[in-house]
Amino acid sequence: MTSSHVDALLAGNRITLADYRPQHFGWSLDTATRIATITLNRPERKNPLTFASYAELRDLFRQLAYATDVKAVVLHGAGDNFCSGGDVHEIIAPLIELPMPELLLFTRMTGDLVKAIRHCPQPVIAAVDGVCAGAGAILAMASDLRLGTARSKLAFLFSRVGLAGCDMGACSILPRIIGQGRATELLLTGRAASGDEGHTWGFYNRLCEPAELLEAAHALAAELVAGPTFAHGITKKMLHQEWSMSVDEAIESEAQAQAICMSTGDFERAYRAFAAKQRPQFEGN
Repeated sequence: MTSSHVDALLAGNRITLADYRPQHFGWSLDTATRIATITLNRPERKNPLTFASYAELRDLFRQLAYATDVKAVVLHGAGDNFCSGGDVHEIIAPLIELPMPELLLFTRMTGDLVKAIRHCPQPVIAAVDGVCAGAGAILAMASDLRLGTARSKLAFLFSRVGLAGCDMGACSILPRIIGQGRATELLLTGRAASGDEGHTWGFYNRLCEPAELLEAAHALAAELVAGPTFAHGITKKMLHQEWSMSVDEAIESEAQAQAICMSTGDFERAYRAFAAKQRPQFEGN
């Protein structure tokens, strides 16, 4: 295969999202920092999700796997709340009328959003203020890092509407973040956990003042973007992939992953900077 053929092949798997214009949420991309911001922007109703916003978010996160101009993503809600979950009138009411096969199409679609968040290589940082409930709690849970506030209210409300707590991967992911007992309590009772509880339990990496939350999330994103972003993507992949591995399988997979990272220019840049007593300037390749 010639270099021109390789270039053509790679070009078909590279996209840029600077001009991306979603219909159902806000999107901005700082082309200088390469940090994207997703804003759930229905503040008058605490930023609920709809069928359309679920699907559009899923498609965006799938595209991020091929985006060359995005190195980190900050997810937050407009106003004083993160997300109140699925819109009661626009989602729950129509679901009551659907037959089971169509209900399964919906639940698989919402699960695909979590898969897309987990599988995109960019670190996703959730900036959580106020209400973070139902599917909103799932979006925060699926993110890689979470910043909260003292007034954050985390609630997995599925039992409150007659549903199981096993929604969109909650029974798999949440216990790994906060422990089996705490996850069981939240998923069975549907009660809200305060910001302090969420921080103590490890759901939030740290708490911020509400006025400083988004700035802190972007500062954390900038710190990650300044690092070896290709290697960060490998770390994210392995954190997810090793859940289903034995220890021996994980050690071998990490050996292979680390060998790949050792072949990057960033590994050499780090060594040369160390030798010169300088700070490395990573390029993500």
